[in-house]
Amino acid sequence: MSSESRRVVAVGPMPPEKCAYALARYSRSADSIRQSLAWVRSHDEKSFLDSYYFQYGHASIADLGHLVLCLEGISELAAAEAEDEPLWDGQAKSSRYQDFSKAGTVVPPEFDAGQAARYRETAGRLLDAYRTVHQQAQARLTEQLPCPPGMKPEAYRRNLAARAFDVARYLLFWGIPTNVGQVTSIRTLEKQIRRLKASEFAEIRELGAEMADACAHVPECRWSELDEAQPLAPTLAKYVDPDEYLAASRRDLRAWAAQNLPAWEPAAPPARVDLVQPVCAEADLVATLLYPVTDRPYRELYDLACEWNGPRRAEVIDVALRGRGRRDELPRGFRGGPYVFDLVMDCGSYRDLHRHRRCHQFRQDYSTRLGYETPPLLEEAGVADLYRQELELAFAAVDGLPSPANQYLLPFAARGRFLFKMDFAEAEYIIRLRSGVKGHPGYRLVAWEMKEAMNRLDPALGRLLSATPPWEQDPLQR
Repeated sequence: MSSESRRVVAVGPMPPEKCAYALARYSRSADSIRQSLAWVRSHDEKSFLDSYYFQYGHASIADLGHLVLCLEGISELAAAEAEDEPLWDGQAKSSRYQDFSKAGTVVPPEFDAGQAARYRETAGRLLDAYRTVHQQAQARLTEQLPCPPGMKPEAYRRNLAARAFDVARYLLFWGIPTNVGQVTSIRTLEKQIRRLKASEFAEIRELGAEMADACAHVPECRWSELDEAQPLAPTLAKYVDPDEYLAASRRDLRAWAAQNLPAWEPAAPPARVDLVQPVCAEADLVATLLYPVTDRPYRELYDLACEWNGPRRAEVIDVALRGRGRRDELPRGFRGGPYVFDLVMDCGSYRDLHRHRRCHQFRQDYSTRLGYETPPLLEEAGVADLYRQELELAFAAVDGLPSPANQYLLPFAARGRFLFKMDFAEAEYIIRLRSGVKGHPGYRLVAWEMKEAMNRLDPALGRLLSATPPWEQDPLQR
């Protein structure tokens, strides 16, 4: 078959903006892809993208070019924010397979010298405890689980080390450094950078600026030194101002909630999983908009919004939309699904469940207010007292440092409140996958209770769910 008669033509790696230009032109002309590529070689894609994407809003063109960026030495907090895009693909450094004991810390730029010293001291204590807990947990697991016949000793040691890291990671904190590799379209990257530049955290704002700067220059790492040396995405780099509307909407909603919501007494202890199937769409929207700027359960906000009259609910929506420009997207709170799971779980488990991007996620500020998780293996390994002592000291240090930068010191053991809105197919997938014996014990409990909640709410669909009970264990599986 001649090359001209083939129906499938593979196109080699290209600079992202040239790729977007070539495929956009390909869709807008009668030329073959070979002819479109020849055209691109002799024309400037910058003026094309500037006119058609950035000025006229043909954002689909920017989906045609993809970029790889690696974010090195950033905090876990910054990593979680970078990954908070529905159309994001990437991987972060794994806390199950990597030893973080010598990683050091990312010190928030907001701290003065005294605050930074207290932060480093507490972080050092947490990392010392992390090392001890890992050693003791691995020793206890070795006693409990001899190497089975047929398993290679190296694989056995790796599996036990991973399980011990599952326990030790509760002592890691949001300020621990990590690495993230991501692949995104130009459009997703633009949204991501604009959102990061509007963050309340200085490190994250700086990260957004550095990502834009990287797009304006020749890539530092190239597959071949013979590759054409040219900037990665120079046009993109010119149009990534901070998302001021996003930041303003968040501030306005927080102020409205502080001024208008009635007093509320939290239940103790909070349920790990609360499933709601909203009936009133407007009340659901109002509750979802207010959830991230308060410390209240979704159900309490939803019931409250259901009691309000139409003008009162409209007031909240208007506050969220105040200042929205013609090209600003609706806030994420306008997205949803028929099943709303309000989850109270440790921050480490959230880092894992955060990867599920076919649902819409919202979180409240990380804080000490909901206490922390204590895995059972700590008692068996004889380190539960050390664990509790260091967490109590860390919580006191967090509460003694200025907000919001104090969140960097919060250990992964700390519980938080996270809202996941999804359809049944995504609920089935999360429950089946995350309840399995290979999973982390923290999110296994969450997945199992999600199944139980679905069974109570909708037994006809609940019968279709498959989940592994958390009491079924196989620590030698990964």
